[in-house]
Amino acid sequence: MNAFVTALYRDVTCGAAATLITLVLGMSFVVSTQAAPGTHAPVASTVGLQTDHAWFGQPEPAVLVD
Repeated sequence: MNAFVTALYRDVTCGAAATLITLVLGMSFVVSTQAAPGTHAPVASTVGLQTDHAWFGQPEPAVLVD
């Protein structure tokens, strides 16, 4: 009985993972092909914080010095 439960658990887990991967790939295809060729899809508005100093990296481009 233990081997049966283990095999069943493995099969259900693999099936759920395959279904999730298929859904993600399918939705990415739908999103990438939602607009006709040559047209622009509506752009979602995003809110970004612009500050004088950056949280990560350099706030300004690096300058090469000879």
